[in-house]
Amino acid sequence: MSQIDPHKPGFLLTEKLVKRFDDVLAVADVSISIQKGEIFALLGSSGCGKSTLLRMMAGFEKPTSGRILLNGVDIASFPPYERPINMMFQSYALFPHLNVWDNVAFGLKREGMPSTQIKTRVEEMLNLVQLTAYAKRRPHQLSGGQQQRVALARSLAKKPELLLLDEPLGALDKKLRQRTQFELVNIIESVGVTVVMVTHDQEEAMTMASRIAVMDQGWVLQVGTPKEIYECPNNRFVADFIGNINLFDGQLSADDHDCCEITTDQGIVHIAHGIGGALGMPLTVAVRPEKIYISKVQPDVDVNLFSGKVREIAYFGSYTSFVVEMADGRTVVISEPNSRRLANIDITWEDRVFFWWDEVDPVILTQ
Repeated sequence: MSQIDPHKPGFLLTEKLVKRFDDVLAVADVSISIQKGEIFALLGSSGCGKSTLLRMMAGFEKPTSGRILLNGVDIASFPPYERPINMMFQSYALFPHLNVWDNVAFGLKREGMPSTQIKTRVEEMLNLVQLTAYAKRRPHQLSGGQQQRVALARSLAKKPELLLLDEPLGALDKKLRQRTQFELVNIIESVGVTVVMVTHDQEEAMTMASRIAVMDQGWVLQVGTPKEIYECPNNRFVADFIGNINLFDGQLSADDHDCCEITTDQGIVHIAHGIGGALGMPLTVAVRPEKIYISKVQPDVDVNLFSGKVREIAYFGSYTSFVVEMADGRTVVISEPNSRRLANIDITWEDRVFFWWDEVDPVILTQ
C-alpha cells in the first residue's frame, strides 16, 4: 500500500459539512482532508452518517451547510453529472441486457467518445481487471467477484478524478471478499485514482485504506492510519468499535512524567508514561486481548498481574481466545497466538490462571 503524507494539502476537502433531514442531524460539522491517490475509508455502523457523507461528495445529496472542495474548486452546488467523480454502488448496478464489453463502454458512448477511442479504453480496462476473456458474457454469467470487477472497470473507464465506493465488497461472501480486497487495492493503485470508500466492515477498512475516519451519529471521532486507529484510539467508542478490547474504568491515583497509576475495581494498573492529569480524575484503561499473557503458573512480575478462572475457550486456528472471570465477576478476553502446534494445550475450562500485560501496552482513554 502506498504511503500518504497526511501533512500535504488535501485534494478533496470537506469544510464544516452539515446535513440535516428535517430535525435529524445526519452529518455533523465534518472537516476532513483527503490526498490525491489516497484510499480513504469512512467507517462506522449503520446510521452513523457515512453513506450520507459519500452521497454529498457524489452530488446526490445537497449539504445543509459547508463546502466540498475538489482540487480547490467548491463542488457542493454542482449536480452529479458536472463532477469529475464516479460512484460504484454495492449492487454494482450492471445492465443485465448488456455484455461485459458494452457495460464498460456505456458511459463512454454517452459522452460521445469516438468509437476507436472507446475500443482502446474498454480493452485497457478489461485487461486491467483481468476480464478480457469474458467480454461477451452477460452479468448473470459471471461470479460475484467478476461482476464487482466489471463495475470497477466501468467506473474507471471515464478516468474520474475521484472514485466513490459504497460498500464495494458487501455483496461477496467472506472468503471471496478477503481475496478481492487485495485485488481491488492493486487495481486502484495502478490507476492512481483517489478513492473514498464507505464500509461497516473493520477488516475491510483496515486492509484497504491508507487512512480511516471512524464515524458515529454524524460525527467524525478519529482520523488516522489503520495502525493509529487500532493502537492509539482517542476515545472509548473508537477503542471499542475497532477490534476486540478490554476496558477497565478507574481513577488516576499517581502521576509522574515517566509513569502513572490508575486504580480500578480490579486492582491498580501501571502505565509506563505520565499523562499530566489531576489526581482522582476518571479514566479508562484499554488493553487489547493479544497484548495480554496467560499462564497457569504465577509469573515473576510485580505489576499489572491479575488472576481468575477460565470460563470459555475458542480455537480460531492462528490463535486461541480465552474468557477469564475475575473474583468480582468481571470477564477479560485474552488472545494467545498458536505459534506452534497444540499451543496452550495445558490450559482448559475452570483452570485458575494468571494474566498480565506490559506497562507500555495499555492505552489511557479520557472519554
